[in-house]
Amino acid sequence: MKLWTVLVLILLCMELQDSACQVLKRKKDGENRNRPGWKRVNARLPDLNGKNVKSHSLLTQVLDKGQFLRLGESTTLTPGRNMELRCKGGHIGWSYPTYLDIFNDSRLSITQSDKYSQLVLTSPSAADTGPYSCWVIVCDGAECQRDPDRTYTSYIYFPDKDHLFVPSVKHFEIVYLRPDRPTVVPCRVTEPQAKTSLHREVPPEEITGNKTQMTYDPTKGFVLQHPTLQLQGVFYCKAVFKETPQISTKYQLLYVEVPSGPPFVSLGASPEAARGDGIVNVTCTVLGEPEVDVSFTWSYPGQDQHPVQVQSSWRLLNRGLGFTTRVSQSTLMVEHMDTMHVGNYVCKAKNQHGETTVTLKINYS
Repeated sequence: MKLWTVLVLILLCMELQDSACQVLKRKKDGENRNRPGWKRVNARLPDLNGKNVKSHSLLTQVLDKGQFLRLGESTTLTPGRNMELRCKGGHIGWSYPTYLDIFNDSRLSITQSDKYSQLVLTSPSAADTGPYSCWVIVCDGAECQRDPDRTYTSYIYFPDKDHLFVPSVKHFEIVYLRPDRPTVVPCRVTEPQAKTSLHREVPPEEITGNKTQMTYDPTKGFVLQHPTLQLQGVFYCKAVFKETPQISTKYQLLYVEVPSGPPFVSLGASPEAARGDGIVNVTCTVLGEPEVDVSFTWSYPGQDQHPVQVQSSWRLLNRGLGFTTRVSQSTLMVEHMDTMHVGNYVCKAKNQHGETTVTLKINYS
């Protein structure tokens, strides 16, 4: 009887143990099925200041041993240490501080592979501080354009305690003030933590204002929201970092009140009537914005038979209450006037906003 009881107990124990194992096994299987690594999740990537992560990951910095670092909207790198950037895509465009192109700097090189483009800048310095951008170029046949949805920019600082301001090739720059748009005094810094202020040279004073009047952006300079005539003069910026002050290049601020648009042209002759074998000067004059270039084109009687001399020039002129205007002129000189030179003289002036054509008739006396 005891033996039988023992056998029943052994069988019952084995049955209970098997059931417990099956429960435990089902529990573990259930846990595995619920783990994130075992199922596909379509997660929405976060938006970073209006740029999605796909665009954000376009531009990376190559570190040692093949490691990569995604660049933020602004990045601080060590001057003197070679910079290597990569941008994903088989057809990539780049932009970088313009002076590297102007001076055809051999320190800069760009190579394109099947999967990415690589920009290398050797021995970067404070002067190389600025925006670096890359974008995917998409083509439809022979027409190619920049893809705005796959573009990324990082403003890269190269701090230099001896050059708190980004060095400029100019020791004196002209900045134009307009009443209808903000003006930027372009004293950019290489150290974003530097404390910066704007100063007038004569009379010596610091220019202060609230954020609705004046702001400072280390990637641009001082932004004057509503420029006025009173801000004319010579100015400079001052930066202080770790109790060490430095001043920038000087800026001549000139007030401009000339509307943007096609050239405003006047045409005159001296003398007004041609005389036999005499000289006539026909002058085409444009008053416009100081920094807007103007080109001139002439047509006149006898153009294919008798050559003439054409001389173009421009200068800045203060008008009214200190308004600065650019006077552009083109003078056509006709020597040895005769009847073949009588007729309409046409001047066409063109700028970035459009073109204007004026006509003057020269008579013979």
